[in-house]
This record gives sequence, structure tokens and C-alpha cells, in this order.
Amino acid sequence: MPAKKVQCCISVDIDAVAGWLGSYGGEDSTSDISRGLFAGSIGVRRMLKLFDKYNIKTTFFIPGHSLETFPEECRMIVDAGHEIGLHGYSHENPIAMTLEQQTAIMDKCYRLIQDFQGGKPPRGIVAPWWESSQEGAELMLRYGLEYDHSFSHHDCQCYWLRTGDKWTPIDYKKHPNHWMSPLEPGQMTGLCEIPASWYLDDLPPMMFIKKAPNSHGWVNPRDVEDLWKDQFNYFYREEEEFVFPVTVHPDVCGHPHGLFMLERIIEYINTHDGVEWKT
Repeated sequence: MPAKKVQCCISVDIDAVAGWLGSYGGEDSTSDISRGLFAGSIGVRRMLKLFDKYNIKTTFFIPGHSLETFPEECRMIVDAGHEIGLHGYSHENPIAMTLEQQTAIMDKCYRLIQDFQGGKPPRGIVAPWWESSQEGAELMLRYGLEYDHSFSHHDCQCYWLRTGDKWTPIDYKKHPNHWMSPLEPGQMTGLCEIPASWYLDDLPPMMFIKKAPNSHGWVNPRDVEDLWKDQFNYFYREEEEFVFPVTVHPDVCGHPHGLFMLERIIEYINTHDGVEWKT
């Protein structure tokens, strides 16, 4: 059998306080803001300790708000040799904003990371909530980014991102002939897309969010672990080469049950030949 080539990454989104401001409905709750403070401080430090234990270098996607609120922890990330990527400012929803607003946020956050790293610009981005706008790809290209990790055209292979796809929403007030048409693919770009998957994300099943349906946070981490293992096992059986990008958050995996789950996943993956841990 051909040798396997498996590129794994456990990337970390430091949503912290920003997540409660921009996405989780906790902007008026001192309790939820407190949970964000835990994530950006205690949670990040615990995850750094875990990655150091297994000699793993990874990428932390950091909202500008988190970078400015937790500079000490973010400095620890850089000093440990991890990569820093873009993740909005306050975890705001790109599709709810104008292009002017999106550009202002991209400009500020790009410069924040560049200055924080002594002139080294960010290479990649994760859109908050994995919601990239129609203008998002053009904006990424304008700033010279090399990769994005927000789309799901594939689940275990990187691909070139398209921009300008067009589709027609259903309008029941009109005759079906007005909206019965296929998706029109846009133009291929030189931007590498690292696939994103909600089924390889710790937050939806494992984080309690008062204002989000089905976000009770009480899912057994071993059930999530089995789901992740099933995906890894299938890819390993069917593909000679593949990527396995897992997304985690200190809001979730900064807690003991999440950390133990990550340890078991890392140790399981490490029993397979051909595995490399990548940023």
C-alpha cells in the first residue's frame, strides 16, 4: 500500500469575550462576559500547556478584541512558536455588514496582528461563525492572504476557493420559472481553502449558550470524540493523502473534560503512520 500522508491541525479560535459580544447574545450579561474572561486567560494557558506536552505547533485564530484584551496570553502563543490568524474583531457577522464595514475591520485586525508580530503579517483567516460574505474572497485577496478556513466544499482535501458564485433563492410569491435555475459557479482564485466542518468543531455540541437553540453544552465529550474518530478513520481508510482540521475553543476545550478529550484524540491519531501536525 502507498504510504499515507496525513496533515492534522487542531486550530484554536479564541472567541472569549468577543464571542459573547458578536455572536452568542451575552453582550448584556456580566456572567457571560466572565465566561469569556476565563476562556481568554485560563483556557488559553491550559491549551498551550497541552500543545507543549505533545510538541504540537498549531494556529490560533484571534479576534482583534481578544488580541487587545489578552495581550499576555497572546504573547505566550507567539513565543511558543504558534501561528496567529485573523478572526474578525468582535466575532461580528460578516454577512450583516457593508463592504465598507468589513474593510474597516479587516484593516484594523490585519494591522493589529502585523504589529503584534513585529511586522509579520497574518497568512490566513477564519470568518466568525464561518459566515463569509460574498465580498469576503475579494477582501482576502486584496490583503494578500494565502488561505482561508471557512468553507465546506470538501471535508478532507484543500482546494482553491471560488468567488462570485450565484444562486437564486426561492420566492413563493413568483412563478417557479423565476427561481428554478442552477447555481452559477464563479471564478477560481489563488486562495487556498482549508475545509471547515461543523462536525469537527467542539463549540456547537459542548458549549452552553442561553440564547442559542440546542446549545445546552451537556453533550458527553466521548460522543464527540467518537464522531471525530469516525471521520478520521474513514479518511484514513479511503484516502492516501488528506487533511484533518479540527476546530476548538478555549471556551470549551479550556475546561477539563475538553482537555481530556483532546488528549485522547491526539494520542489516538498519533498511533497512525504518516501523520504530521501542521499549523
